[in-house]
Amino acid sequence: QVQLVESGGGLVQAGGSLRLSCAASGRTFITYVMGWFRQAPGKEREFVARINRSGDSTYYADSVKGRFTISRDNAKSTGYLQMNSLKPEDTAVYYCAATSRGGPWSMVREYAYWGQGTQVTVSS
Repeated sequence: QVQLVESGGGLVQAGGSLRLSCAASGRTFITYVMGWFRQAPGKEREFVARINRSGDSTYYADSVKGRFTISRDNAKSTGYLQMNSLKPEDTAVYYCAATSRGGPWSMVREYAYWGQGTQVTVSS
């Protein structure tokens, strides 16, 4: 089992950047695939990005490709989401998630562990 805590959200102007962090408890972080999802008001939670256990394979939603970068530091049991060129439509609560199941790791139901979420608001 793993517990996840996000941080780094906030208010930023369009075109700006934010870096989200996801701190994981325990020494088994490396055994989990990590993903980031987001949920805007009135919308379903959607996939943003995921990274494999070793950190050498990533996958992004088309809406964030080229602007967001997912990474992880297994020594620190922490995952990251660097968000650049932010747009108002990126406004949402962002969640990190972890799973030990098989792929493709882009769906909510594949992830067993979730953080509490961090609010990202992008003003125009």
